Amino acid sequence: MHEIICPHCGKAFKIDEAGYADILKQVHDSEFERQLHERLELAEQDKRNAIELAKTKVTSELQNAAAVKDAEIQELKAKLDAGEVERKLAVSEALGVVEKERDTLANELKQTKQEKQAASELAEAKLANELQRATTTKDAEIQELKAKLDASEVERKLAVNEALGVVEKERDALANELEQTKQERQAASELAEAKLVHELQRAAAIKNTEIQGLKAKLDAIEVAQKLAITEAVNKVEKERDELKGGLERSELEKQLAEKSLKDKYETQIKDRDDMIERLRDMKARLSTKMVGETLEQHCETEFNRIRATAFPRAYFEKDNDARTGSKGDYIFRDSDETGTEIVSIMFEMKNENDHTATKNKNEDFLKELDKDRTEKGCEYAVLVSLLEPDSELYNTGIVDVFHRYPKMYVVRPQFFLPIITLLRNAAMNSLKYKSELALVKAQNIDITNFETELESFKGAFAKNYDIASRRFQTAIDEIDKSIDHLQKTKDALLGADRNLRLANDKAQDVTIKKLTRGNPTMAAKFAELKNESPSDAE
Repeated sequence: MHEIICPHCGKAFKIDEAGYADILKQVHDSEFERQLHERLELAEQDKRNAIELAKTKVTSELQNAAAVKDAEIQELKAKLDAGEVERKLAVSEALGVVEKERDTLANELKQTKQEKQAASELAEAKLANELQRATTTKDAEIQELKAKLDASEVERKLAVNEALGVVEKERDALANELEQTKQERQAASELAEAKLVHELQRAAAIKNTEIQGLKAKLDAIEVAQKLAITEAVNKVEKERDELKGGLERSELEKQLAEKSLKDKYETQIKDRDDMIERLRDMKARLSTKMVGETLEQHCETEFNRIRATAFPRAYFEKDNDARTGSKGDYIFRDSDETGTEIVSIMFEMKNENDHTATKNKNEDFLKELDKDRTEKGCEYAVLVSLLEPDSELYNTGIVDVFHRYPKMYVVRPQFFLPIITLLRNAAMNSLKYKSELALVKAQNIDITNFETELESFKGAFAKNYDIASRRFQTAIDEIDKSIDHLQKTKDALLGADRNLRLANDKAQDVTIKKLTRGNPTMAAKFAELKNESPSDAE
């Protein structure tokens, strides 16, 4: 028997072992729930702080990278602008000669237009004179035609008067005939009206007879319709009464079914309550000793029992990788539909028989567990332990050892599944931030790709710019060569013109006297020809 004092009234009362154990268990359960809630809130706050810090760091790095890229882009733009200015100067110089030629052609064209305009004005003056002369001729012809028209107008008036006399006679005759026709038509109209009145009276009598017959038929039809309506109403009322009876039966059946379901579910709830009580007793027994199986087998069996329903995409296998010199017992990893990891846990299971001479402590295994968690890349570490069975710290529930090692818990076997569920649910809340971090990493990869593409663009642009510069210089050289060639051609043509002028001057200066000077034979011949010419003329 235990004596308990009420904190409110101060009254002491005694309870048996079962009641005391029940009260103690309630206190432990509530305290565990409170501590677990506080620890989960602290863990969530740590996650949020870490994510905010990562976001700030990534944002800063992105801003620095963007500033460097902006500086490089400005430098490239400055180089591009300088190249553009040089190209425009070269084009302006190359276009200078063409613009001069264009101005010369424009002046020639303007002069030609002025000459053409002067010729056009002269032609317009000539055309005006021709029109004036033609207008004078037309006025004379119009006066002559007006005189002829006046004469024809007098003749036309006389002819019209004669025609009007004939028409008036015909009009009077037609008026007499029209008056006679009107009288005959009026008599015929009166006769037709009399016949029409007679026909209408006869038709009205026939219609009255037909209307009486139709009224009789309509009364008969109305009576038949009333009978049909009465029969249909009686039939509908009968069906309504049948449906009403069926509805009442359905309502009664529904009430009976609800009562049956209620009794069934109450029975199920009672069975569930009994099962919960049995599970609680089993937990109390398991908290001190595992019966009939080792701790690792128990944990693996418990996990596999709910794997298909609770953790369909989870990985829970023994850690067989001992390359680093040590390994844990089990690794748990869970991921979402896209393959993004939700949570990962390194498990270590420790059991000890009651008759063991040297008793180990849970703290003896925490350092090695933290090392294994770090080497295997797990987020959490959990020690499932039956060590220190008399320790009230570890017997109360889930114990975190964050003060010694980050993200590490020590639990009893009965809390093996709850700790997985709690950590997984807590990690689900941070999955959104993990997705954002993965997006930020992808953006960093995009920035790296952008830098690579920018370097490739810079190299290709420099290569194309170099090729364009060389080709532009080649074009300028070819233009210079063409200008030199044209200048040489011009000089050659000017030289040929000068030689032709000198040759023409020399040809104009040639005379027979000069040709026969110093040549007596040719002089004698020309003299003979000169003397023979007068005789031939005689």
